[in-house]
Amino acid sequence: MLIIGLTGSIGMGKSTAAAYLRQNGIAVFDADAAVHALYSGAAVPLIEGAFPGTTANGVVDRRLLLQSLMADTSGFARLEAIVHPLVREAERTFLAAEHTRGAAIAVLEIPLLFETGGDKLVDVTVVVSAGPQEQRRRVLERPGMTDEKLAEILSRQMADAEKRQRADFVVDTSRGVPEMAAQMDRILAEIASRPAGAYQRCWSGG
Repeated sequence: MLIIGLTGSIGMGKSTAAAYLRQNGIAVFDADAAVHALYSGAAVPLIEGAFPGTTANGVVDRRLLLQSLMADTSGFARLEAIVHPLVREAERTFLAAEHTRGAAIAVLEIPLLFETGGDKLVDVTVVVSAGPQEQRRRVLERPGMTDEKLAEILSRQMADAEKRQRADFVVDTSRGVPEMAAQMDRILAEIASRPAGAYQRCWSGG
């Protein structure tokens, strides 16, 4: 089973690319969705312990947590130390299930793939990218997004140029969905014959 690591900075089109892969029968693990689930599950008591007053009614209040983090940005490292190991276990469970069902390809959609060393745990890395003006336009259209929030998010993400340099493949999402889909098709065709070693090496325990 070949494991693809799909990544890209905020607003670059990861969700659109992931949706296209799912439409083509390829399972995609959404790390952001996993974090959302953890914020109403296993991570709640751990986050309350590290950031008192940021949970209520058994779930993490993301607004209060963000306020705490913006007031003391050193908290981002503490939060990542809590959340990342839990997400990694969720990834392992996902990959095991895909391997058991005989999937040829499985995808890990991880915003901080390179930042967390996740690129070493996959067979192929794919970065989605667009120009900075297009990225900014997309992100600032999101509800509640501000220049300050965007600047903080970008400060914790590897520069797009470095991601593109480190990637095995880069997908330009600035020219619309049909062109993005054509690029993804070419990548899938090219990697179809690649040897797959990441699952056995990093995830199976074997």
